[in-house]
Amino acid sequence: MTSETDDTPSKGSAPGAEVIQSYIASLDNSPGVYRMLDDQSRVLYVGKARALKKRVSSYTKETGHTPRIARMIRETASMMFLTTATETEALLLEQNLIKQLKPKYNVLLRDDKSFPYIFISTEHDFPRVEKHRGAKVRKGRYYGPFASAGAVNRTLNTLQKVFLLRSCTDREVAAGNRPCLNYHLKRCAGPCGGKISKEDYANLVKAADDFLTGRSTEAQDILKREMEAASEDLEFERAAALRDRIRALTQVQTNQGINPRGVTEADIIALHLQGGQACVQVFFIRANQNWGNRDYYPRVGHDVSPAEVMQAFLGQFYDDKDPPRQILLSHGIDDADLMAEALTAKLGRKVELLVPQRGEKAELVQGAARNATQSLERKLAESASQAKLLKGIAEAFGLPEAPNRIEIYDNSHIQGAFAVGAMVVAGAEGFEKAQYRKFNIKGEDLTPGDDFGMMKEVLNRRFKRLVKEDPERTGGMWPDLLLIDGGAGQVSAVAEIMDALDIGNVPFVGVAKGVDRDAGKEEFHRRGRRAFSLPRNDPVLYFIQRMHDEAHRFAIGAHRQKRSKAIGATPLDEVPGVGATRNRALLAHFGSAKAVSRAALADLKAVDGISDAMAESIYGFFHERG
Repeated sequence: MTSETDDTPSKGSAPGAEVIQSYIASLDNSPGVYRMLDDQSRVLYVGKARALKKRVSSYTKETGHTPRIARMIRETASMMFLTTATETEALLLEQNLIKQLKPKYNVLLRDDKSFPYIFISTEHDFPRVEKHRGAKVRKGRYYGPFASAGAVNRTLNTLQKVFLLRSCTDREVAAGNRPCLNYHLKRCAGPCGGKISKEDYANLVKAADDFLTGRSTEAQDILKREMEAASEDLEFERAAALRDRIRALTQVQTNQGINPRGVTEADIIALHLQGGQACVQVFFIRANQNWGNRDYYPRVGHDVSPAEVMQAFLGQFYDDKDPPRQILLSHGIDDADLMAEALTAKLGRKVELLVPQRGEKAELVQGAARNATQSLERKLAESASQAKLLKGIAEAFGLPEAPNRIEIYDNSHIQGAFAVGAMVVAGAEGFEKAQYRKFNIKGEDLTPGDDFGMMKEVLNRRFKRLVKEDPERTGGMWPDLLLIDGGAGQVSAVAEIMDALDIGNVPFVGVAKGVDRDAGKEEFHRRGRRAFSLPRNDPVLYFIQRMHDEAHRFAIGAHRQKRSKAIGATPLDEVPGVGATRNRALLAHFGSAKAVSRAALADLKAVDGISDAMAESIYGFFHERG
């Protein structure tokens, strides 16, 4: 339970420490979360405290602060407070707010994407093995997380080779008239063609479950006994098939590299700090198997400690993920017991945080630490190269300094249909995919295929929003350079937008393909200047080509997605309350959207998952229209 005790910004103009001091009298020593805000009410920092009054008082001291915290105190113009029932609750709230608000002075986890899982349904007589990402709403068993889609695909490939679980659709299984291609490739037991009984298929699922939960030797022993029995019965073809399945199982165990004997379920998390940068390497050990690794580069400063980075990472990383039973760390954290308590409450079973010093667990952490060191060294080298390229961009286009943010724009359509504009962003960290944006072209007065008009609409929407949301240009979202797909015409269109919005100091360059539309012969167009080219072997030219290709790729992908959605749309998509699950159930029952629209009310009520009230809503939707 939380309660907000003070959310009124201070109106004084006192230095930060005095602003902070003015709040202390209204605080007690309850646990809670505090926020520091600047004079624009932007959140500078989010912190948690066992005792709010004591913690906030520490910021009023004149000495003892790192340079980063000292800067934060100076910029503080107001504060906000939330009290909580326990310190554990404060810890969870703190990390949630950090992820939401992305404060300037907190250690911040970036690129925190969801992980894929393997899913086997428990609702079907012949469960399908498939990749799953997102909320776990379907009934079945989830195995994971896996570090990447590639790691999932490799394991799925093994499951099909070794355990012959199906990947074909429920409709194919229901038809039962013809086995799928995977059956003929000896990668499926053939439930779609009636080639296996429910009982025998259930045994295959049980063997796959053994493999995915760490009992792979049991699955291997069963296959070995079956192979020997087939050989004794002179069923040599079946024995050879079983032999191939055993080999596939052995191969995946070998390829996983790390297969700890004494660690059944753990995340191995190692940190390396260097030059004000950080890399956190995470290995996922499940069922005594290595299910891949991923590296992260949290935003840190030069004066943060390993304990601070590790604690922030753990809180933000597990904010929306289930922790494993053990988390093996390269560096300890200050509130280890509190973090373990919070993660235990989240998982519903005990979670241990360990910093192993010897044995197999220590070796696993050391291996992850080596990966973290090597990954950060590569990234620092790439950053140095990127900085050199950005400096080259500034020299090529006459910019006063190297750009921190470059926005690249492109359009995609088919004779004006399904038109989409795309913006990609590049900077010191390379391509910043979280900043990419797509724009559905809405202009009804546009002539189909009017690239100039499309570009005008995209940039008009983009910069109107920027002017509204960040008129002072202090939020880091204003570009230092625009690269536009096109020549003099597109540059003129952009100039009109910039003049209309009174934005005169954002440089923009049109990138035209040049003679024969040949890569390497690009021409660069700027307002009021002659077009020019760069030497074919210039690294800056290659960099511009990469940015242009990335914008084109993103635009094409957005266009195809829009076109596919439009082509696959059905009248059922417009019915209120009918989502993907009910849509599938109706189509599976009636065969087509047209048949659903003509169905009687009693027939709609007979569909699994469709309540009487929903059936009446669907019936009314179609019949009131007609």
